[in-house]
Amino acid sequence: MKIIMPSDNAKETTGLKRACFQILAGGSAGFVEVSIMQPLDVVKTRLQLQNKIVTKSKTELYTGVFDCFKKMYKNEGVFSFWKGIIPPIMAETPKRALKFVCFEQLKPLLMFGHEKPTPLTFSLAGLGAGVTEAVAVNPFEVVKVTQQADKAHARKAANTFTVTKRIINENGFGSKGLNKGLTATMSRNGAFNMVYFGFYNSVKDMYSVNPDPTLEFLKKFCIGFVSGTLASLFNIPFDVAKSRIQGPQPDPNKIKYKGTINSILIVYKEEGLAALYKGLVPKVMRLGPGGAIMMLVFEHVFEYLQDNF
Repeated sequence: MKIIMPSDNAKETTGLKRACFQILAGGSAGFVEVSIMQPLDVVKTRLQLQNKIVTKSKTELYTGVFDCFKKMYKNEGVFSFWKGIIPPIMAETPKRALKFVCFEQLKPLLMFGHEKPTPLTFSLAGLGAGVTEAVAVNPFEVVKVTQQADKAHARKAANTFTVTKRIINENGFGSKGLNKGLTATMSRNGAFNMVYFGFYNSVKDMYSVNPDPTLEFLKKFCIGFVSGTLASLFNIPFDVAKSRIQGPQPDPNKIKYKGTINSILIVYKEEGLAALYKGLVPKVMRLGPGGAIMMLVFEHVFEYLQDNF
């Protein structure tokens, strides 16, 4: 099974051409998904960074998704909802291309003697693709989280170039600088894509293609939505750990959050189990429909390129 149902015209597509199409389709999917869903990602990060023990002021404490939207709009302006958007946009084209190429290349290697890919094949290929993409995008994630954590008004907040330069000058490119939280990003992305690709492709394969284009679109959208939602539920503790590691430390002179499992245990011990699911609502609101949008845009753009080029 392929990610899409190729047309007859697509059968002659060469490997190199297919890779180019995946880059274009993946880049398009990433750009559309990020542009639409970025505000929810900012809110998710703010909620994950929030620590009631440290945050004493009620004016700075967010009580929920809508309260966060309200306070950010009031204190930082409407453009604050797109803080940190440049890094993910810059990363999305290579990220999506790398993800889908890795997924397709890993599938034949994980068949385990079966003639067709199994749910295990899809899940393991998704895990490998997620871990691989994490290595490529982690520096962008560090810059993005740093920008999203900045509570200055959008007009006064430091831009992407300034933030990147400051991180490099202060901590370099290593585990304390642009590659901070790499294992947490690998855990988060690996867990998400394992569930996302595994569920989407397995469930989609259970149903034949609907002759009605609208119903086929809705079917895929629903499967994509559920895939993104389940993947978000599964990986959010790793996401919380990633935000804590990559975001500002409670004490600027001391690194409190370091190491994925260690950070998860600290959050659990100090703030309880519920704290490991901080930002779940905006995350699901983003990656539920976002997961559907991303897969549908990828499939349709990829199919269009195959049919016309």
